[in-house]
Amino acid sequence: MSVEDGAYLTCSDNEQDEHSTCSEHEHSEHCSSMRYSQPESGFGETMSSDFNLTDKVFSHDSHLESQFEDLLEVENIEVPSPEESFEDCQYTNCHHDNTIDWDEGSICGCPDCLGRLRIERIITANKSTMCPDEAPYVLMCEICEELLENQLQKTEKDSKKKEVTLKKQVKDLKEENEKQQKIIQQHNSITRNLQLGPEAKIEATMQHEITRLTSENLDLRESNDKNQDQIRKLKKMLKTYAKRLKDGEAAEIAAEMDKDDTKSSEDNVAHVKHRERNYMGMLEYRKEDEQALIKNLIMDLKPRVAVGLLPGLPAYVLFMCVRHTDYVNDDEKVRGLLTNTINGIKKCVKKHHSDVERVTLWLTNTCRLLHTLKQYSGEKAFQADNSPRQNEHCLRNFDLSEYRQVFSDLAVWIYQTMIKQMQESVQQMIVPAVLEHEAIAGLTASKPSGMRGRSSSNANELEEKELSLDSLMKVMNKYSQILAQHAVDPELVKQIFRQLYYFVASGALNNLLLRKDMCNWSKGMQIRYNLSHLEQWLRDNKLGESGALSALEPITQASQLLQARKTDADVDSICEMCSKLTTPQIVKILNLYTPVDEFEERVPVSFIRKIQKKLQGRQEADNTLLMDTKYTFPVTFPFNPSSIAMETIDVPEQLHLGFLNRH
Repeated sequence: MSVEDGAYLTCSDNEQDEHSTCSEHEHSEHCSSMRYSQPESGFGETMSSDFNLTDKVFSHDSHLESQFEDLLEVENIEVPSPEESFEDCQYTNCHHDNTIDWDEGSICGCPDCLGRLRIERIITANKSTMCPDEAPYVLMCEICEELLENQLQKTEKDSKKKEVTLKKQVKDLKEENEKQQKIIQQHNSITRNLQLGPEAKIEATMQHEITRLTSENLDLRESNDKNQDQIRKLKKMLKTYAKRLKDGEAAEIAAEMDKDDTKSSEDNVAHVKHRERNYMGMLEYRKEDEQALIKNLIMDLKPRVAVGLLPGLPAYVLFMCVRHTDYVNDDEKVRGLLTNTINGIKKCVKKHHSDVERVTLWLTNTCRLLHTLKQYSGEKAFQADNSPRQNEHCLRNFDLSEYRQVFSDLAVWIYQTMIKQMQESVQQMIVPAVLEHEAIAGLTASKPSGMRGRSSSNANELEEKELSLDSLMKVMNKYSQILAQHAVDPELVKQIFRQLYYFVASGALNNLLLRKDMCNWSKGMQIRYNLSHLEQWLRDNKLGESGALSALEPITQASQLLQARKTDADVDSICEMCSKLTTPQIVKILNLYTPVDEFEERVPVSFIRKIQKKLQGRQEADNTLLMDTKYTFPVTFPFNPSSIAMETIDVPEQLHLGFLNRH
């Protein structure tokens, strides 16, 4: 191999003969004495015109030159027009006009010169390990890899587009298939109707319409529920934003508007930087301000104000005051604060015992204060869910376990007060809503003979309209909303409605056992239908596992007993079905049962005796006729820690507690 002036590669005479036959692996051994020298001038100036490197590259593939042009397009290399080009290409053997201004110098934009440039870069990057003759082959491999990679990317892009198109086609075909299925079903239905008689056609048409309307009704109900939830959320957000705007954001907005007017005059004034304080989550008060604290925070706090605040805020404020007394180790001060708090809550609840919302407010805050005293007591059993910062806020000097028991007893008393008020409000609705409400059309005329005019007076009809099943459901919704607004613990909400449903069931069953006109088949169906609305309400409000359904079972089983067959073959099934009814209750209902028409017979005495004999083996703790409407389930307050950090709590101005100092 001969290279003219300033040869880029020099070898010994023997090595030059062997160099053409050496493999890539043996190159380092055969060319051990090879030395490389960098030419003083550009690479193109040292090459003879008969040694064209790009010819060496393109000689391996007749299409490589066209592939170079494709590569230029892929790499977005724009070759300037002849008007914009110049002729001072650095390669001496170049006769082209289109040149590109590269960092290495001005070269022609033709594939031949681009190939030269890339070969020069390859040799420069690998000058210690590569022979110049290998550079064209390396360049050819790089070009092939780039072309293949570009082709692969293009193929992937086309495949993704095709996949999206096919998915859209599949979706359209599914929708079209569903439409066709509906048309086929309608066609088959019409065909069957044409083959039926007139009565069968009417029945089939009615069945089809009922199915369609039921489906539409379910869809509309689902949509309505979603809209109602959205409306509730938006109302709550609106109320919160309005409250914030009223409490202080209006002043911030006004101050922001005044900033632009005073900005120019304030530019030249030195500003004093205030360091942000790290609060410890405590509130300090003077001993003489204790009565004002109890009055403003407990006695004068209205539910409509508390709804817009942080749930349980009064409890947090009281505990932050307790924390400061613990911090300064003032035993007398903490004893006076807790005693006055208990007395203040009792006085407030007694004064407003008929206001369910205010009683609920202080049931929530009493429970929250009880949970907070446990959470920050320092006992490990109550610290499992605490953050490290919350553990730092635990009480250090006082053991308030005795006061925790006092607050627990206070919460039980408030709970009983609230339940009593709720029961009084629904008591007059139980009989009209559960027993007398007739929602199923066509059964009103099926009353026992001689009793059809008993409840048909105008006064009774007006009373039924005023106190119907809808009225009872509205009261339930109202109580559920109040409990949610004041963030009553979920476990406590379940216990409240279990107690309330027991009261409804016991009142309805006791009235049923004393009214002969209610003990017939049609009334049993009406009562069961009314009870199903109460059951569905529990499921809709996620209270199905609260035990309220179980509390409703006595009246539910009584309605099923009125509808059941009463033959000797049904003795076992009736006894098994009425597991929540006592023996006197079952016998009483059977004795009161009155046929609705002359085609139905009264319950035979022999059947009642068989029922009594079958039930003798049942072990019953309570064998009374009437249910105890005053029975109260034991109430518990499961520990419910809070994730709110005390140092982040602010005391709003509407509580009028400006005398408290935050630490």
